[in-house]
Amino acid sequence: MSAVAERLRELGLDLPEVAKPLAAYVPAVRSGDYVYTSGQLPLVKGELPATGKVGASVTPERAAELAAICALNAVAALASQVNLDDVVRIVKVVGFVASAPDFTGQPAVVNGASDLLGKLFGDAGVHARSAVGVAVLPLDAPVEVELIAEVR
Repeated sequence: MSAVAERLRELGLDLPEVAKPLAAYVPAVRSGDYVYTSGQLPLVKGELPATGKVGASVTPERAAELAAICALNAVAALASQVNLDDVVRIVKVVGFVASAPDFTGQPAVVNGASDLLGKLFGDAGVHARSAVGVAVLPLDAPVEVELIAEVR
């Protein structure tokens, strides 16, 4: 069993099927030694477990859980391009948080994604990151996460 697969098992997680794109794009693209994922929503078996704005109808804690689901979906997209044990490093993560007008806790929400990537990839999961508040996301999702990975 691969190291990342073993960590998934230890965390009680299964790598989901790659989410079907909502428009004209692909879930991930490899270019040389890098894989770029498209933004991933917190879809579970094709459904959003929550919708709305963080700081209004969605709590920051719930949004962090949803960000972890986004990251898991991004890892599935990454795995569609390479063996996960060939990941050298998660280089960059961008998290988008659909935010109530006065909500300023976007970094804590995106920590849900960062924490999961650290658990899965160890030191190779430590990355640069942006956490961006936005007015709305596709399907009224509270969060969306994309990543860039360096691979062998």
